[in-house]
Amino acid sequence: MPTTAATELSPDNLEQYRRELTGYCYRMLGSGFEADDAVQETMLRAWRAADGFEGRSSVRSWLYRIATNICLDMLRGRQRRALPIDLGPASPPVEALLGDWQPDDLWISPIADERVLPEHGDPAEIAVARDTIRLAFVTALQHLPARQRAALIMCEVLKMPAAEAAGTLGTSVPAVNSALQRARATLAALPEEQRPASVDADQSELLAQYVDAFQRYDMDQLVTLLQDDALMTMPPFALWVRGAENVCRWMTQPTPSQCAGSILVPAGQVNGVQAYAQYKPDPAGGHAPWALQVHEVSGGRISRMTFFLDTERIFPAFGLPPHLS
Repeated sequence: MPTTAATELSPDNLEQYRRELTGYCYRMLGSGFEADDAVQETMLRAWRAADGFEGRSSVRSWLYRIATNICLDMLRGRQRRALPIDLGPASPPVEALLGDWQPDDLWISPIADERVLPEHGDPAEIAVARDTIRLAFVTALQHLPARQRAALIMCEVLKMPAAEAAGTLGTSVPAVNSALQRARATLAALPEEQRPASVDADQSELLAQYVDAFQRYDMDQLVTLLQDDALMTMPPFALWVRGAENVCRWMTQPTPSQCAGSILVPAGQVNGVQAYAQYKPDPAGGHAPWALQVHEVSGGRISRMTFFLDTERIFPAFGLPPHLS
C-alpha cells in the first residue's frame, strides 16, 4: 500500500469522519445505538480493506459507500423505527389506555448534537444541519425505502452532487434523481403531524418557564406554555396525546401524577434542542431517573413533547447520573 494511502487510512485520520458518519447512519437507522455500531463497523472495514483503496474516489466518499452498505444490510427485512404518532391516532388522556411497554427496536431513539454535528464551522450551516437531526425529520425519513432514504440524505442533507451519490450507491444519476423525486413525494404526502415543522431558534426563555412550571407541577401554568394542538409522546408506549388541555389532564392521571416533585437536569443539546433529564421522587430516597425530555418550540410555545422513558439505556449513553441523592 502506498505511503500516502496508508496515511489517509490510518485510524487517526479516519477518526475525523466519525461525527459526520454517525449523523448519516443515525438518519438512516433512526437509532443512536445502531448508528454507533454501524460507524464502528465502517471504520473496521475501511482499515481492513486499506490495501485495496486505489484512490479513485476521496476517502470520504469511500467511507460513505461502506457505511451505506452496512446501513442497507441492517435495514433489510426489518420494520421501520417510528414515534407513536406514526402508529395510530391520538388517545384520550386516560391512563387505562396506556397499553404495554413496546420493544425497543420499534422506536426512534435520541442522539446528542455533539456526536453528529460539526464541532466548528459556519453557525448558519450548523443550524441547518441541526434541523436534519430533529426527531420529526429523522422519523419522517424512516417512511422512505432504504435506498431512497440514502439518496435523499446524500443529496439534500450532505449536499453531495448526484454523480457522487450515484457512485456511492452503485447506481446511475437518473436513478438517483428518480429516487429523490419519489422520496420528496412520499414526505409531502405524510399527515401533518408526521411532517417536520419549523422550530424556533431561541427556545431558552420558554424552556426555562417550562422547567419552573413542571418542577412545581403547576398545570395551570404549564397549559399556557403549550401550543393548543401540542403533541405528547412517551416511547416505548404507543399511546400519544394531542392538545394542551389533554396533555395536562394526562399529567394528573394517577401514575403520571407521581411525577410531581420531579427535578429536571439540563442534558445538553439533543436532536437539535435543549433536553432535560427528569428524575422523579424515589420512595427509597432521593430522585430516580424517569425520562429524557426532548421538546420543540414553535411560534413561541411548545409544539412537540417527547418523553423517552427507556432510562436504563438512554441515561448511561448520555452520561447522566443514575440517581440524585
